[in-house]
Amino acid sequence: MRLPIRVPRPRSLAGQLFAMQAVLIAVVVAGYSLFTYVSDRSQAEDAAGRQATAVARSVADSPSVLAAIGTANPTAELQPYSLLIMKDTGVDFVTIMNPRGIRWTHPVESEIGQKFLGHFARALKGESFTETYTGTLGASVRAVTPIETPDGRVVGVVSAGIKVAAISKRVQDQVTALFAVAAGALALGAVGTYVINARLRRHTHGMNAAELSHMHDYHQAALHAVREGLLMLDGQYRVALMNDGGRELLGVSGEVVGSSVADLGLPAPLTGALLASESRVDEVHLTAERVLVVNTSPVSGGERRGTVVTLRDVTELQSLMGELNSERGFTQALRSQAHEAANRLHTVVSLIELGRADEAVEFATAELELAQALTDQVVAAVNEPVLAALLLGKTAQANERGVELVVSEDSGLDDGLLPPSLPPRDLVTMLGNLIDNAVDAAQGSVRARVTVTARTQGEKLLLRVADTGAGVDPAHASHVFERGFSTKPAGPGGRGLGLALVRQAVQRHEGTLSVAEAEGGGAEFVVRLPLRATAVSRGSRG
Repeated sequence: MRLPIRVPRPRSLAGQLFAMQAVLIAVVVAGYSLFTYVSDRSQAEDAAGRQATAVARSVADSPSVLAAIGTANPTAELQPYSLLIMKDTGVDFVTIMNPRGIRWTHPVESEIGQKFLGHFARALKGESFTETYTGTLGASVRAVTPIETPDGRVVGVVSAGIKVAAISKRVQDQVTALFAVAAGALALGAVGTYVINARLRRHTHGMNAAELSHMHDYHQAALHAVREGLLMLDGQYRVALMNDGGRELLGVSGEVVGSSVADLGLPAPLTGALLASESRVDEVHLTAERVLVVNTSPVSGGERRGTVVTLRDVTELQSLMGELNSERGFTQALRSQAHEAANRLHTVVSLIELGRADEAVEFATAELELAQALTDQVVAAVNEPVLAALLLGKTAQANERGVELVVSEDSGLDDGLLPPSLPPRDLVTMLGNLIDNAVDAAQGSVRARVTVTARTQGEKLLLRVADTGAGVDPAHASHVFERGFSTKPAGPGGRGLGLALVRQAVQRHEGTLSVAEAEGGGAEFVVRLPLRATAVSRGSRG
């Protein structure tokens, strides 16, 4: 049975850093220890030389030594003296000799009377010096100095020294302590490095540098490939990352990383959603040109670290939904009219069966004239087919809810008048939402009525929708077009989006939107749009 070959996995980034730091600490500690050892040995030898020189000079300057040299047996007095000096000063030997180098004193008595091993010619010239020399006691650092009479005559030489082995033992003790401290420093550094790298390993999930590099490449590719907007904020609500889709949907340009969300120039409700600490799920927000679905999710790891925001563009979808709602309302109106037509037809048939043919004809003719009059009124006032169909559908819807919808006599809008930059879809969004809002406001009032005006005014298109409802509180006039604002209770789908969509469409076509009190009470919304043939909508799409 063949065992599978296991390819060793590359060491993680944290492991590589730990190994590198451990080696670095070991090299630094070893190098410092070696430098300290060499430095301490040199300093110890210098100190031994200074100590030996001081001892030798003090012996050479002693009057008792000079007096003993003048006796018949200098060794008798000088040998005990030299042993005492050795004991008191800590040197390994004090050798006193005559000018020919014959020893009068020595730590080993058998060496007394023998010739001194070393150099002393410079001392005979009156000079003191130090040297490292191997004599009868082994290698030593020694000082040699002359013994002079008051008249300057050299009558003897003194050599005091410390064995190199003793110096090495002193340095070895110091280096042993140094290595103990170095080992402690290395252990402490290794523990600290391990702790830091363990934390780094958790942050990198144990991945090595190559894996992190690949993940970064995939991350960048994914950001550019995703067409939805992606926005990442740090703990202080500054932009940490924004992909191309996010820049396009939010309409921002330039370098925004590091900028606060509040400085991006976004609408206040959208800025508030991005600054919220709690999650937001599928919230609809408006920018100057788009309808966005916003989702936010805080990033936490024991503490708040930031927020991830996704953005979806539903501008086209919202527009299509508006058209669909209009078509659905028109369909429901046709269904209702078909039901009413069936009732009326049954009435006509019943009248004929009862032998009241004249009354049946009169009843049917009156209903036809009423329906035709409504159609003629709308078509005569608004010849643009999309708006005419919208008004007919909204009229039927309003009648079902007990609201009378009329087109004012001064309305007039011919087919082909609208420039290509003002598509019927946007007019449906504006006029349809204004009518829906007006019908909601007028429903239940004493004389429930909505009046619609659509005509040209110079080089502008005028759309006016007035109702007989309660009107708009002047204190709310500046907020009535904000997304989410409504004086009615929120329904299952929420309220406050219709007028915001109207304002967005109006701003997209560089028009104006205002609200005031109607002449007969209620509210009056007025839209003015430029009809310049050269105007190009910033929000139009192919």
